[in-house]
Amino acid sequence: MFSDELLNINWDETTEQIASKTDADVRRALAKNTLSVSDFMSLVSPAATPYLEQMARLSRRYTEERFGRTMSMFIPLYITNSCTNSCVYCGFHRTNPMARTILTQSQIEDECLAIKRLAPFENILLVTGENPAKAGVPYLKMAVSTAKRHFANVKIEVMPLKAEEYEELTHYGLNGVICFQETYHRENYKLYHPAGMKSNFEWRVNGFDRMGQAGVHSIGMGALLGLEKEWRTDVTMMAYHLRYLQRRYWRTKYSVNFPRMRPAQNEGFKPNCLVTDRELAQVTFAMRIFDHDVDISYSTREPQFIRDNMSTLGVTTMSAESKVNPGGYHTYPQALEQFDVSDSRTAKEITRRLKELGREPVWKDWDATFDHTLCLRQSS
Repeated sequence: MFSDELLNINWDETTEQIASKTDADVRRALAKNTLSVSDFMSLVSPAATPYLEQMARLSRRYTEERFGRTMSMFIPLYITNSCTNSCVYCGFHRTNPMARTILTQSQIEDECLAIKRLAPFENILLVTGENPAKAGVPYLKMAVSTAKRHFANVKIEVMPLKAEEYEELTHYGLNGVICFQETYHRENYKLYHPAGMKSNFEWRVNGFDRMGQAGVHSIGMGALLGLEKEWRTDVTMMAYHLRYLQRRYWRTKYSVNFPRMRPAQNEGFKPNCLVTDRELAQVTFAMRIFDHDVDISYSTREPQFIRDNMSTLGVTTMSAESKVNPGGYHTYPQALEQFDVSDSRTAKEITRRLKELGREPVWKDWDATFDHTLCLRQSS
């Protein structure tokens, strides 16, 4: 499990390694086609700041070589904000005085139909708080199977599950799982997650192994930038994690996310640092140069101008017209959101802008039938 590997990667030493990178280290990394995690450290280090333009050109080149000029579009559907965790930065914190909602099957159906009226979405992400007693695996089976009737590709962002539970959900139409580790700092993790099942660092970080063991088609990972002061160390740990997973579960497709801290309905918490727009661009370029094939996703957390600019420089997946409250598209449009959305454009407006930028929005990019047919052809 990755938690065992992580014991051999010291946080403070990694932070020092990143800080010690030099101009020569950056130039060596940029001259390579296959990069190590040490090279990734060079590209996210302060020493790489003067090379952002060169990194942007490389990132664009690798992205277009692997993905063309396409942008995969998805939309999140929050189906419950009921949560037993006490994450200090989250609007769903269990002590927050807010109305808790668990959508019924008919309400999920209504939300799916409302989304379909917005744009031809085929990629949906079902998002929940973490409440296994009230919205556990039986509830997820119902939600996934309901969404699958309307969407070709169904992913979930929910509490970490057992390997057999992930595997069981694939039989109900699950295509992928997204999970944010939030931070890889083992000691500080407990400060941000003091109670609830999310307080178990090992269970969460090893959830990605369980996804791979279950044969989940797509795994998405991310660190919450700004939660830790040393954000560069967090993304480096994620690079280690990505390489580890790719070695062991090589049939799985991977995506990475770099969500920055956003205001939430949880007063009193302040990020440990604010990641600037240039720093967000730097880590995006660094990840693309480090891994030419990984899917890089930006959500509507990010403002319009950043999403527009990065859509031509490395980002390959983007959400649109997101509502981050349960039932936000139809059932409860005025409910309290988990965090503030920055890009509030409609899906049609985002589509129009992407086409102006020379990108082609893709609403459906994979389904089980095509994948099975391709495997049969390759084996014959």
